Amino acid sequence: MPAPGPKPMEPARDYPLFGGAFSAALPPGALDVSDLRPVPDNQEVFCHRVTDQSLIVELLELQAHVQGEEAARYHFEDVGGVQGARAVQVDNAQPLLLENLALRNCCQEAWVLSGKQQVAKENHQVAKDVTVHQALLRLPQYQTDLLLTFNDPPPDHRLSLGPENLSLPPWSLGDFEQLVTSLTLHDPNIFGPQ
Repeated sequence: MPAPGPKPMEPARDYPLFGGAFSAALPPGALDVSDLRPVPDNQEVFCHRVTDQSLIVELLELQAHVQGEEAARYHFEDVGGVQGARAVQVDNAQPLLLENLALRNCCQEAWVLSGKQQVAKENHQVAKDVTVHQALLRLPQYQTDLLLTFNDPPPDHRLSLGPENLSLPPWSLGDFEQLVTSLTLHDPNIFGPQ
């Protein structure tokens, strides 16, 4: 009798964010980090069950002093600074087509940026080059910059590749794109009185 094949992948699912004020399609195997440790109120953080990959959705104050690609670079460098990155390098930045976004009616401009940040994990001395993909969705009527980040560190070869892990492949850029394009606003009151 042949061995059972890998389990079919669970499909991406719409997940409520910020108490249901938003929702988005999360990739298979996403763990809500707030179930494991405290997360700031302006963030939703998810980690992959097997890899060191993470996805972050952040509501930030609108940085009106920077526009266009410079705004995307500003947030990329700001995140690198917060994470204590030893080096930050932008590989490419380009505008996102608003018609592809669920937030197209309230998003004035959107950018996607990819680069590398040299970051050491907590309690580690050695810094790794982490590939970082970010999408910046600008919502000036709410005085908000919505920043979505996909941290994609190099694979940890010490991870066991047992059958339970093979059924959950690492997240891809396509998974991140689905998160970005599916992000939907349900309750504008999250932004406070307008």
